[in-house]
Amino acid sequence: MLLLRVEPDVSGIFLRRENRFVATVLIDGREERVHVHDPGRLEELLFEGNEVLLKKADSPRRKTGWDIIASRFGDMWVFTNSGYHRRISEILLRNLMKGYELRAEVKMGRSRIDFLASRGDEKVAIEVKGCTLARNGMALFPDAPTSRGRRHVEELIEFVRRGNRAMILFLIFRYDARCFSPNGETDAKFEEVFWKAMDEGVEVLPALLRYDPPDITYLGKIPVCSR
Repeated sequence: MLLLRVEPDVSGIFLRRENRFVATVLIDGREERVHVHDPGRLEELLFEGNEVLLKKADSPRRKTGWDIIASRFGDMWVFTNSGYHRRISEILLRNLMKGYELRAEVKMGRSRIDFLASRGDEKVAIEVKGCTLARNGMALFPDAPTSRGRRHVEELIEFVRRGNRAMILFLIFRYDARCFSPNGETDAKFEEVFWKAMDEGVEVLPALLRYDPPDITYLGKIPVCSR
């Protein structure tokens, strides 16, 4: 299922990450400061010498003139721009949850959840997470400790306890993955709350996506790996 088209403008060679949001990339022989729109470490994707795809920034007033869109991993492109997650997930959910009204950025407890789907009296709280890391066929989230991510899952657990439905939608951009697992090696507390959420009835949808520029395609759901 085709979800979205994101056309890159140029390719470049990644040189270094200056901080969480800014990197330097060699584009047409010139070093350019670019925006990294992903909170993860991305160490297996953003390393010196790796090829990346970029899109020109919309505003000329920005300090960074380009956005990283995708990174090379072997013979595949891995989509690495979380700024598109909202659009991708909304299109996917509208296809998978026909008949539901979908609202974005709904306040819940101490957080805002990504979507609230409603159909009559039924309510489904949906949190979206992007996943670009995979090892040995296992998609892994997170690739950096995330107290915010843990808090979101805890809010979903409370929502289910009040008699509602809740779901975590993982957008998995490593289409070589065969199952999904919480990355306890990186964040043991997230792993703990993830399995607790599943035990409490929070639904998990690991959605396998492929980026063949410019197309982002939904390949289907993969299972959660056994504990």
